[in-house]
Amino acid sequence: MSSDPYTHWTALRDDELTVEDVINIFGTVPDDLWVAAAAVDRVVDAVEVQRTLLECGIARTNAALSRSREAAASLNVASFTTALEEGDIPTEADNGLSSRLHTYFIANPHDAQLCDLRVLLLERLDRLNTFVEINEVALENFPDEPDEDEGDWEDDPWADETTPTSNKSAKFAPQFPFSLSAFLLHGLFQISCQLATLQWFKAIRTLQTRHTAIVWPLRFSILDSIPENVHPTNFRCILPAFDLSSHSESLCPSSPWRQEDDWTESSWVQTALQCVCVSVYGNKEEFTSSHNPFPHPLSPSELTAWYKRRVNKVVTSTGFVDVALATIQHGASQGIPDLDEVGEELSLLSRLVYDAPQGAHIEDDWTLDRWSNMEPSAIVHAYLAYSTPESISKDISRLVLPYLVVLESRAERAGSPDPDLLNRLLYEYILTAPLQMAAAIFEASKPTLSMSQRLIKNEGDVVRLALACLYGNDSLDQWSTMSRIFECLPAWDISREEDSDEDITDTTITSLGAFLKPSTDRPQCTPHDLFIFFKPLPVTSLSRALDILDVHLESGEILSRWSVPAPLRWFLQSNGNIEEQQAWAKKMARRAGGSNDELTSLEDWEWLLEDMLQLTGKGDTGVPGAFGLLARDDLLRFFLSGLLSTGKFNIAKDMLRLSQKFSMDASKVEDICLECSREFYDNAQSGNYKIGDLKLAYECLDVPQPSQRLIREKEFIEATSRLSSFNLFSRPGIPISPIEIRLTTDRLSLISRVLSSNNDAYKHSEVILDLVRKLGYRNDVVAEVKTLAMLGDTALQAEDFDRAFEFTERMVAKVAELQKTPNDPCLFEAAEVCWVSCFQLGRQQEFDEMDKKLYLLGQALELCPSEKLHDILAAWSRLGKEDIDLRKQRLSSTNDKGIAVSASHERTFTAGNVASSLRARLQEFHMPSPPLLSTPDAAALASRTFRSVTANFPFSVARSSQASDKDGSRASSLFRGDGEDVSAQAARVFNKGVGWLIGADDD
Repeated sequence: MSSDPYTHWTALRDDELTVEDVINIFGTVPDDLWVAAAAVDRVVDAVEVQRTLLECGIARTNAALSRSREAAASLNVASFTTALEEGDIPTEADNGLSSRLHTYFIANPHDAQLCDLRVLLLERLDRLNTFVEINEVALENFPDEPDEDEGDWEDDPWADETTPTSNKSAKFAPQFPFSLSAFLLHGLFQISCQLATLQWFKAIRTLQTRHTAIVWPLRFSILDSIPENVHPTNFRCILPAFDLSSHSESLCPSSPWRQEDDWTESSWVQTALQCVCVSVYGNKEEFTSSHNPFPHPLSPSELTAWYKRRVNKVVTSTGFVDVALATIQHGASQGIPDLDEVGEELSLLSRLVYDAPQGAHIEDDWTLDRWSNMEPSAIVHAYLAYSTPESISKDISRLVLPYLVVLESRAERAGSPDPDLLNRLLYEYILTAPLQMAAAIFEASKPTLSMSQRLIKNEGDVVRLALACLYGNDSLDQWSTMSRIFECLPAWDISREEDSDEDITDTTITSLGAFLKPSTDRPQCTPHDLFIFFKPLPVTSLSRALDILDVHLESGEILSRWSVPAPLRWFLQSNGNIEEQQAWAKKMARRAGGSNDELTSLEDWEWLLEDMLQLTGKGDTGVPGAFGLLARDDLLRFFLSGLLSTGKFNIAKDMLRLSQKFSMDASKVEDICLECSREFYDNAQSGNYKIGDLKLAYECLDVPQPSQRLIREKEFIEATSRLSSFNLFSRPGIPISPIEIRLTTDRLSLISRVLSSNNDAYKHSEVILDLVRKLGYRNDVVAEVKTLAMLGDTALQAEDFDRAFEFTERMVAKVAELQKTPNDPCLFEAAEVCWVSCFQLGRQQEFDEMDKKLYLLGQALELCPSEKLHDILAAWSRLGKEDIDLRKQRLSSTNDKGIAVSASHERTFTAGNVASSLRARLQEFHMPSPPLLSTPDAAALASRTFRSVTANFPFSVARSSQASDKDGSRASSLFRGDGEDVSAQAARVFNKGVGWLIGADDD
């Protein structure tokens, strides 16, 4: 150890310094200023060592204190002595003392420095005492007993008597967050804020009590450092309170370590010292505007504002509404005014946050501002947002109704009472709630419950709400819930005298149906609108409305059962609309059972029929059902159509023959079957009547008793299938569909397309003719003649002259049959087709059978109109000339007389027949000789005539013309030899012995 105390002092570390070292070293140093400065400069964490340092330093300043006091007393300030001791010095006197003491300190700077250090040493000693007290309080308040889990280890079986046991309090006591050195050196405001953050509230209270002048003005800044999630009961000892006697904030009780300030701490001494020396250590903690000090008690309004700011901060930053509510409740308990309403709001908000049902994921961030800005109806919905049908009634009772009562009380306190507020807000929620929720509320309002137990007290409002909820809902699958609601409604005993206004009520329901119809202004009528509509209705009208609701619910359940549900409002809208009822009846018959529940037996369909008939009737109350405007026959027609549309024709047959519930005239059944068959036909994609919709169309016609209409329709389906087998196309690559066949105006054109698209089709003439008959031309001679003409034309194009002659001959026979009936309207059209076909085949040069050609031209002469005779006669003349040339060649080439005679006889017979026919026709024929001389070329006349006649044929003339052009302009070559003068032809006719023609003219 060094003999020099100064060297020894500086050589010792803080943790090595002991009380003896302090006493010994300071005792050997004569310089008071050095000792005091050393005591201030050295700060250690050992309490006793630090206390010895401070006490020794203070003791070495006593001499300087005495000299300064004596110097101040020697000044002529005796008049201020009394006031100084009483601490009530006027400002002018205080300034005078400071100036005189300032003169002394300038003359004695050594004493001035010692007095300045004394102030710091005294302040540190006070802090030391506070530090010791805080630690003692912490140990006292901490529980002595450890936790149960830790206590189990106290009885250690391996421990012996020599094992030391630590003090329980020391073992489990919390560690003060500041060391002694830090506590002495840092500012009290910084320490207090740190302690507030770490929740050392009793330590803060100790600081406020022991160092009131420094800590209490900064109380609100310290309170702001407390975490917002800390419950106010933990720091209620430092929360501001209200003093009723002073009508301001309560002052903090002050208990400083020294009852009187030291002489050096007086304001006038401090003023004098500040003018002489500048303290290196900062004797006094000064406040700045950033600390936001409040040295004076706050007014009631300021206290209220602070508490409101605090709870807003708590709710906004943490969402802990219970902490905010406890804060307000503490402030109210301390007498702070105007916190009741805020507490009321927080109490209601806490119910929403903690008592109301919550979802799986809480996403709402509730704040007091958000709560205050919400509408009451929105708050009601927030209370019940996660309620279930099982809990909704209890949630309304414990959450919503108290909130609504508070709103009513506020309105009364505000001078604007609103007695309907509770019902209005509750009704608004019910009108917007899902049906399941509404049903639970109505069950909690049953008339069988006592009035105190009901959520809705007024029975009339219960009915109005139920009607509005049910008719304003678009649900299609909650009929059981709707029935539950209906069962909760009151059943009033209304006498017939009181219910005499049924017409008025029915009119009201009709007007309600019109009210429900959407418009541009209101696309859909809401339950709230309906409630307003039902509001003025009296009990009698509401009772009648319940009767109507009963029928509508029953009808709705029936429609839902058969997979055609309708919203309840539909029954009101269709009340007077027969078209709407018809449409829904058709839908019910066609969609009954749905795709997942098909009707497979006669009993199932009888059940459907029974329900449909029930909907047309009236209930016990006289209210019509959903199909009240429909007649029974109309409903049976819809039902049978629906049954047939499913393709279950066996069930339909059984229904017609066996069921006692279905009775309908046979002709009507036939009409329905035809209509359904045609519907299948029109929807068919394939023309094969063995598969698909066309098969259903065919089989549907077997349901009723056979008739000519049904047979014709079946034949048409068969014809459709046959046509499809010929591979007809509506467009390239797209086969013709059945609907296109039905919509074809001239179905003979289909035959023409068959013949043109199939080279050998004409060879199966009976098949083609049978197809024509099944297409709807049975017993139609004209259609048969036209078909034969098309067959002959096709055979002619194929140069199959034998079949072409056969078809033409059959045409002639058909026309001959028509000629037997005078004035037959079909004769002209058939003859027109027939003579053209005969003329066409008879003039073909490739056809080398002269006798048949002469026969054909003869038939053409017989059937053609008179204005065409000269054209055919030209062809006849040319053919006759060819015949004569051929005969001459045969006569010259043979010597067989018998053969020549036979040929001559045959020719004479044929010519005679033709001549007799010509004679009959020429008797009515007037030959205009002058115009005849100026007629155009006969070939042109024949070509023109053929085109004009065949233009009416169903087959394509263009195709025939193209085919003719293909074989070397066959049509023009036919008349190429007929270019001789027409007058010469006429002369030859007269030279053959027909002079009787003139006599006929004379007659």
